[in-house]
Amino acid sequence: MKNKRNYSKSIKDMSIVLLAEGKSIRMKASGYSMYPAIKPGALLLVEPLSIKGRPVPGEIVAIRRENGLVVHRITKRVTKNGETWYIARGDSNSRADHPVTIDWIAGRIIKAEPTGENPVPADIRINKNPLYFINRIRVIFIFIKKKIVTAQ
Repeated sequence: MKNKRNYSKSIKDMSIVLLAEGKSIRMKASGYSMYPAIKPGALLLVEPLSIKGRPVPGEIVAIRRENGLVVHRITKRVTKNGETWYIARGDSNSRADHPVTIDWIAGRIIKAEPTGENPVPADIRINKNPLYFINRIRVIFIFIKKKIVTAQ
């Protein structure tokens, strides 16, 4: 189990390094934080910010975290004391993430490809007003349905 965790961390670290070097990567979406725009299993193409510049509110980006990358939508860009901070949020999350500087944004999502696991194409267009509450309710119903199906 420890080897699998080390391997997974190495892959995540390598992805961050590749983006920092100006190379695009593909990563598989897991989780429901960006539901319904991006569903679990979608294959995401992430390009470095250096290609098109700083992200704007409404764009979906990959943000560095201790455990790898998280994909969320930029909701606000705030300048404080001459420094620009970005606030992101998953489309079905109940609250926004902690503000980050541009150094923590590894890349932007430019394409999402359906897979056999999730054949529905993702919607990665700029969206400045995701329906957070409705999306959250949708995800809650998905989890309730899964529990009911597993209990039978």
